[in-house]
This record gives sequence, C-alpha cells and structure tokens, in this order.
Amino acid sequence: MIRLALADDQVLFRKGLAMLLQDMADAQVVLECANGAELLTELARTPVDIVLLDLQMPVLDGIETTKRIKQDFPQVKVIILSTHDEDKFIAHLMELGANGYMLKTAEPDEIDTAIRSVAANGFYFSELVSRVMLHGLVKKKQVKPVFNEVDPLSERELDVLRGICQELTTAEIAAKLFVSPRTVDFHRNNLLLKTGAKNAAGLVVYAITKGHFAP
Repeated sequence: MIRLALADDQVLFRKGLAMLLQDMADAQVVLECANGAELLTELARTPVDIVLLDLQMPVLDGIETTKRIKQDFPQVKVIILSTHDEDKFIAHLMELGANGYMLKTAEPDEIDTAIRSVAANGFYFSELVSRVMLHGLVKKKQVKPVFNEVDPLSERELDVLRGICQELTTAEIAAKLFVSPRTVDFHRNNLLLKTGAKNAAGLVVYAITKGHFAP
C-alpha cells in the first residue's frame, strides 16, 4: 500500500484530489494538510511514502517544505503540483531533490502514473518536464548540478544507469540484464554513492551531463 499525503491550501482542490485518489486500489491518502508547516508536524507522527505538494502555500511554501522534507524525512518522496511551467521552477525543485513535478491541470491518469512511477522508480517528470526538457536545461547550463568525480563506471553500472534513464522499474531492469532485483538495487546504490546524486532523477541528469547516453 502506497501511503500518500496531500499538502495544499486550496481546500476544494485538495479534497477533490483525495476523492480521485480513492480509486487507486494500492494507494491510500493518510494525511491532508493546508500548508508546509502543518505537513512537517504531521510527518513526524504519520508514516508516509509520497507527498503531493503544492508550491504556493501560506506559512511554509512548497520550496521550503521540500528542503525540510529532504533533510528531516529523506525516505519520503515528493511530487510537486504546481501552476507554474517555467524552467526555473522545475530546475530548482530538481536540485532540491523533488521526485516529480506536475501541473495541476494534469489528467487523473497521469497523476496515477506519476504516483506509481515515483513509488517504483523514485522519479517521474510529466511530458512537459520530461527528459527532453531536462536535456535542454542542462545543455543551456540553466541547471548546474554538482557531482562527485568518480572512477569510470563498470559495464554493469552503465547497464543499470541506462535502465534508469529509460524509466524501467527495478524488476524490468533485472529481467533485461538477467540478474536479481537485489543486484539492481546494489548497483543503483553504488551509483548514488559514487556520483553523489540524491535520487534516480539525479542519476538521469548525471548521465546527461557526463555524455553517457545521447539525448
């Protein structure tokens, strides 16, 4: 069961989203909050897997809340829900370690897909902010991620990195490489430690900036 938290000061939107998510058989909304400060207080006592977080909220906005979640609750994944489609917002939230970024105008099916993708892969970016845009942001140097200087990656690490860049699940990468899911997790953790990336999305940006795979 995927445990979800919603943080949005627009009550109608938040309640509507909660009702929509009731149709997900393997997910449950366990927490609803009106701002980031309230969310952080509740996260300390309510186990949550994924937070769907508005950017513009009173008391503590989505940007500051994301920073605090990544600092105090690193196991919690964050999907940003926003009305902003500007590159600067997307790039900044990427750097903070957000696991997904979606517009509030997204279709219900896409929200479902985003939650499942973040739960399985650790990241999701909508078509608007997919890797095509990530490539452009990196190439234009609008995103300046800092990674560790690492020794050349092994062939197996490159295989796993390629699978992550293709948005394959752990199980799908394992099947493709004829190894166990545990082996894939081992190599993914090694990649995170070697590169200094915060999450799978960071590994994608690493792959792009280092020229491992063509855009």
